[in-house]
Amino acid sequence: MNKADAYRQDLRALADWDDYLLQESRLPGPRANLELAHIVAEEGDRARFEHYLTYDANIAPTNTPQEFLAFCGVLGLGKLCADGEWEAMQTLRRFASDPRWRIREAVAMALQRVGEAHMETLLAEMESWSAGNPLEQRAAAAALCHPDLLQDREQAKRVLHILDAITASCLSVVDRKSDEFLALRKGLGYCWSVAVSALPETGKAMMERWLSHNDRDVRWIMRQNLGKKRLERMDAQWVSTWKSR
Repeated sequence: MNKADAYRQDLRALADWDDYLLQESRLPGPRANLELAHIVAEEGDRARFEHYLTYDANIAPTNTPQEFLAFCGVLGLGKLCADGEWEAMQTLRRFASDPRWRIREAVAMALQRVGEAHMETLLAEMESWSAGNPLEQRAAAAALCHPDLLQDREQAKRVLHILDAITASCLSVVDRKSDEFLALRKGLGYCWSVAVSALPETGKAMMERWLSHNDRDVRWIMRQNLGKKRLERMDAQWVSTWKSR
């Protein structure tokens, strides 16, 4: 029996999962127990997820075992959406602006679960999020720039256009030192490389426009992407040329 099956068996034998999840959370620590969190999302139901979502930043601060419960609740919202309970999407959007970075990561992972089942619906929703606040934009970019979701050419092209719009919005941001903007900037610092690698003939041309831009934050974003190995594997000469420029 592998670890995932063991987790699943343990949860099915318990009526109350809370103490088990707290003990197995691996928090405090550098990395939460993502394998267990995915099993919780698969095995849990709406009532359980809503219970975990009550663990807000006040009672479940960053890097505490209690935060893991909130993480599982947010990830579970992705399952609900994937199963057609679309009202959960609004709750996901609210958690995209949570002060805890792990919870924001859970939002992106939950959205990817939705994309695996309903990519067209996710794209439409993320087009809306891409016009939202910086943390909503960051969630949209991080969710969509996942290689497994970029197999279809037309869908990959839509992802590139969403990234393009989000990047353009950076130009109008006044407070470039806010935590929200810095989180978005960091996310865009790798997202472009994922999307461009999925559709090079379209993505390289779009990225080149930003590589030539004089905005310092946009240039930082593009330099970060040029440093990703996936772009070198895609076209090492192209990367080398733009690095030299």
